[in-house]
Order: sequence, then structure tokens, then C-alpha cells
Amino acid sequence: MADTEVNIYADSRTYYSTGNNNSYDLSNVSRFRSFATSSMSKKPGHKEVARRRRASHDEVTKPRKFLIDVEETKRQILEQEDTDGDNQITIHDMGPKTLPVGTLDSGGHRKYEIRGTYMISNLLQELALAEEHGRKHIILDEARLNENPVKRLSRMIKTNFWDGLTRRIDAEGLEIICADPKNRTADHSPRIYIPYNEDEQYHYYTNLAETRPHLNLQVEKLPKEITPEYVKSINDRPGILALAMQKHVDIQGNITLKGVPFIVPGGRFNEMYGWDSYFETLGLVLDNRVEMAKGMVDNFVYQITHYGKILNANRSYYLTRSQPPFLTDMAIKVYEHLTEEPEEKKKWLEITIRAAIKEYYTIWMSPPRYDPITGLSRFYPTGLGIPPETEASHFDHVILPYAKKLGLSIKEYVAKYQSLEISEPGLDEYFLHDRAVRESGHDTTYRFEKRCAHLATIDLNSLLYKYEVDISEIIRLIFNNQFEYNGIIETSSTWSERALLRKKRIDKYLWNEEKSLYYDYDTSKKEQSVYESVTAYWALWAGCASHEQAENLVKISLPKFEVLGGLVSGTEESRGTIALDRPNRQWDYPFGWAPHQIMAWRGLENYGYMTEARRLAYRWLLTITKSFVDFNGVVPEKYDVVTLNHLLKVEYGNVGTDFKFVPREGFGWMNASYQVGLSYLTHHMERALGTCTSPEVFFKNREVKLPPMEYKGSIDLEESKNHEESKNHEESKNQEESKF
Repeated sequence: MADTEVNIYADSRTYYSTGNNNSYDLSNVSRFRSFATSSMSKKPGHKEVARRRRASHDEVTKPRKFLIDVEETKRQILEQEDTDGDNQITIHDMGPKTLPVGTLDSGGHRKYEIRGTYMISNLLQELALAEEHGRKHIILDEARLNENPVKRLSRMIKTNFWDGLTRRIDAEGLEIICADPKNRTADHSPRIYIPYNEDEQYHYYTNLAETRPHLNLQVEKLPKEITPEYVKSINDRPGILALAMQKHVDIQGNITLKGVPFIVPGGRFNEMYGWDSYFETLGLVLDNRVEMAKGMVDNFVYQITHYGKILNANRSYYLTRSQPPFLTDMAIKVYEHLTEEPEEKKKWLEITIRAAIKEYYTIWMSPPRYDPITGLSRFYPTGLGIPPETEASHFDHVILPYAKKLGLSIKEYVAKYQSLEISEPGLDEYFLHDRAVRESGHDTTYRFEKRCAHLATIDLNSLLYKYEVDISEIIRLIFNNQFEYNGIIETSSTWSERALLRKKRIDKYLWNEEKSLYYDYDTSKKEQSVYESVTAYWALWAGCASHEQAENLVKISLPKFEVLGGLVSGTEESRGTIALDRPNRQWDYPFGWAPHQIMAWRGLENYGYMTEARRLAYRWLLTITKSFVDFNGVVPEKYDVVTLNHLLKVEYGNVGTDFKFVPREGFGWMNASYQVGLSYLTHHMERALGTCTSPEVFFKNREVKLPPMEYKGSIDLEESKNHEESKNHEESKNQEESKF
């Protein structure tokens, strides 16, 4: 045996193709059985005897390794443990949660029991990965099965999930990116739309369509002026929108084009989204994937240049909608990590900030999004008709009363409304606000229902304040207070004055001194909304709150949003009563989302509230880690943060939960929130997180106690370790807790 070692925690491609799994002679290993007698071979009347853990005959002084038949062991796990048949091993499965496998030192003869949901689900995941790399038999380190879940999840995000979410629009990536689960038209042909002045790209894709006829690729050029009427006219033939490409020399020495890669959120969201991309970029930078992060910014610059805005996402039906703007901070985060020469970095930043200034002027400070009375901005897209990306029956309850009035079926009414045979101002107004909700990124919530386009929100105006501050600082520090835009010299003072003016307007219209909270302002009714949203803390992220306002937000208002698993989107009182005719909305109580957590952590940090930021980060990461441990490595789109539950009965379900054997993507901004959140934890907080210690237990010695919250208890993640190891670990954990 050539004992070629490889990092135990290497990515699956490396682990299963190098080291022992490459050099060890496994040709005769099929005679070894890596599991106990199959339940299929039990004799009638066989009485199941409770299994007792047997002592190992292998050396206990060195790390344990197993010799495993991949196909048979996988079959055994699914047959014995996957009692609900979902190809995952979770706490809902009712199997014995113990499986004997053969040790390497004994040649597979002696058995060691893998015990507990976490280790058995990890074994299933490792077998699926080994199978993917063509392995029929493997040598598997026990350390990969009982790995600290915090380390395992962070490692999987860094080495697996980002790769699983990476897309490119070119010959290699087109088939994957063109797939659109949201397309419910009769035309499912792969289609790409090219900007009117991108002749080189148009030639590239038309040539691709000709040379690869099996793709059935349709290539269309967009007009110079992209109007709402035009966008509506192509809703029956949706397609992907082209993004940035770079010249590339192929292996034959020919110059061709290659798509600039980007990250998608995951699941049915198989395109580049607006505000998702900002949070994904934060995670990419932390994981040292700076080139990918830079590509995300470059693709945004391309969108502003060719489509006039950062899009909701790069599908044709999103052409009239933007999303919350984060480009300046995104650019700064990437710029700080670039390794190019100073002048090259400066040139890149110049191009990016010029695009951000264009977006600021033409989108957010222009009608209809800009409100001239308050001087604040709103989410106010310009589309027409019914948003086509929703489920077919999504708006039936809205359309039904109008259809009944005319004696039409819903289908007949929709056809006539879409073709303008029927004019209905009430529906026009409804869909205006619905599109605005989607532009806000918070689709859907009772906070915005039937009024979103009229609201000057605290989130949007905090982001624009940050644009103004960032651009001012960049012009002053990087460009010597001279920045040319469209023939005009932009100065730092001009942008800082804009920021000060916006702060005054935010204080006037959005801040409520009596309630110590920021609220949205209804520009139509000329009054503050009464909905309490956690996006109030975006003002701390942007830095537009005074220290007194920040103190009130933390001491008076934070308890309204802080629950067991982190920050809830809005208060229960604001959401209102839930009933059959008034169902839960996914951006309301009791749901929590990654962007809200990250923005609050950063905001609290900005104002010196690190204790609160760390506490909230721990709560959120506990929510993620607990599901990861109990449910086969799942990392979903969102959570019920009141009950720490990801199995949600809410509109759109929960993306990221439907996979077989092993998670391959997680979910974009959820992955990022885990990596960002870990940067807030102290060492002993991370240790406690690794054992899924309840926040109420961990923070029991803190000065300010919150009301008690229900928690189902910690999980023993190391059932395979002996009693002495468990005892030592518990003592160590208690010592760490006492330090906080």
C-alpha cells in the first residue's frame, strides 16, 4: 500500500481522486462487506436486538479510517434509514440511526458503528460525492463524518457551493443558464437577447446556434430603446439577457469570447439577481474568490451600460425592473482586495463608479422613482400588464371579481386585459404596486401590498445615502477631487452635500422620534406607514443615523425584532392576523432572511454595538447550523426564526430544500451570511455553535436578559466518541461560555 496522504478535509474532487483513494489497491475490496447483514436477508420471525456499541480492535492512537463499498453502503443506508423515502437522512427518519462499517486496518473485517443522524447523513453525502467521481470503493476518514458542523458547512460553501452556483453565458454554459423553471409560456426554446450595439456578441451567438443546431438556440437583438410596450410584447418568448464577455484564446490559438462568470441564488432562480449578488459578493471576498466577485461587479456595469439599470435579474421579463442598489459598496469591497497594479485598479474603479453615477441619476433620481415633493426615492418600475414569471394561478384571486363582473372566465379576462381589449385602472394600479414589490426584493409582504410604488422606504433611501457618501469619498480619496461624468466635473463636496440633504429628508419623513424607529413614508397619503420593518437598521449600515438615533434603535426598538433565531423581518403586530383569506407572506413575521441579518450586523458594528452584533450573528448561525445538522446538510432560502424551522408552508415554498443525497448549492445569500456571520463570532462562540448550544444557554450570563424563548435543546453531534471525550468537550464548552 502506498500511504499517500491527502488533506482529510479537502474538497471532494481532490479527496476522492488523490491520496489513498488514488494509490491504494482496491481491486479486491469487493469481497469485504462494509455493513451488517442486510435487513432483506433476515429470516422470518427474526427478532431485532438492540445494538450495543462494540469495542474496536483497531489501534485507537491514530485516526480511524473505513474501507467502504460505495454502492452497497449507500443502498444499505437508504433501505434502513431513509424511512420517508426522500433520499435524505434527517431527524424525521425513524431508522435505528446506527450503521456498522469496516475499518481499514482490519481490511474491512472488523466493524465500527456510525451513529446518529448527523454522521449517517454525512456518510450518505460522502458516498454520493465519491460515486460522482467514479469511485466504487473508498477509504474514508472518520474525521469527515464527525467533523465539527461549523467547519464542515463553511468548508462546503467555500469548496462546493460556490462552484455549484457558478454560471457563464457562452458556449460552455448556455444550456444550463437558459433553463428557466419560471417560464410558463408555450415557447420553451432556449433564447438569448443581445443589446442592439453588441455586434461581436451577436455574431458569436448566431454562429453558436448554427454550429450547434441541437441547442435550438434562438438569438434576438434588442432595440435601442427598450420600452415597457416592447418588453410586454416579448413576454410570450422569454429569454436570457446577455452579460459581459471577455476575449479568450482557445487551445487552438483562436481568439474567441468567454462569458464573465457570476453566481446565481440557486434552485429556480437560475440567473443573476440584483441585490442577491451584493451579499453573494461579500461571501466570495471572504472566501478569497476575488476574481468571481470582480466579475459580479463587471456584469452589473454591463447591465447599466446596455440595459440602463441593474436588473431585477437578467431575463427578458425583468427589463423594466431594478432592485435595491448596492453597487458602490460592492465595488469598494472588491477594490480593496484586487491585486492588480494601482493604475489598473484605479481604471477599473473609475469605470464602475461612472456606471453607478449613471444609475443614480437616470434610475433613482428620475421620474417615476424620484418623488419631487419629499426629495426621496421609491421603488416604481415601468412595466405593463401581469408579471409573467409568477405561477399561472398566482393572481386568480385578484382577477376573479373583475372577470365575474363581465361574465368571463379568468382565462378569458386575462387574455383580453393583456391585449388591451379591456381597460381596468384598478388592475393597472394593483400590478404597478406588485411590480414595485418585486423591484424592492421583498416579494411579498403586507408592508407593501397595494401601495409599494407610493412608499419612500427607509431601505432604498439608506442605500442611496450610502451611494452619495461612497461616491464623495471615492472622488476625494482616489481621484483627487476631480471626476468627469458626461463632460461635467463631479466633486466630492457636491456628493457630500447630497448625502447631508438626504439625511435631513430621512429624518423629516422617515424617522419617528416617539417610537424610536424609521418608517416608510406614503407619498400619496402624505403620512408615515405604521409597519415596523427590520430594514430600519439599514440606516445604521449606511451611517445616516445620529448616535442618539442609533442608541434608541438598539435599546428601545431592537427587542421588537430579536427572536430566538435572529432578526425577524417585521413585527407580528405589523403583519396582522393570519387567516385563510389572509395567508402568511414570506417577508413578514415569523420569517428571517440573510440580507436583513447581514445589514443589521454591519450597522450595529458601525456604531460600536459589537455585543449586539455578535449576539444576533450567533442566533442566525445557530438557525442555519441546526438545520444543517438535523436535515442532511440543507441550507435553504429562508427560515422561520421564531421556531428555527425551514420546513415552511408559505408562498413559493423554500428554495434549496429539494435535493438528493447531498446538497450541491446551498442558497446564494444564505451561504454568504454564514461566512460573514462567522467573522463576528469569538472563538468560544464558534465552539458553542459547533454543539448547537441554545442562545438562551450560551448568553445566560449576559447583562441584559431577553424574555425566555422556546428551544428544543442541543444536539449531540459526536455520538460516536467515547464518554471521556464527551465529558472533556462539555467541560471545555462550559469554560468557554463562562468567559463571555
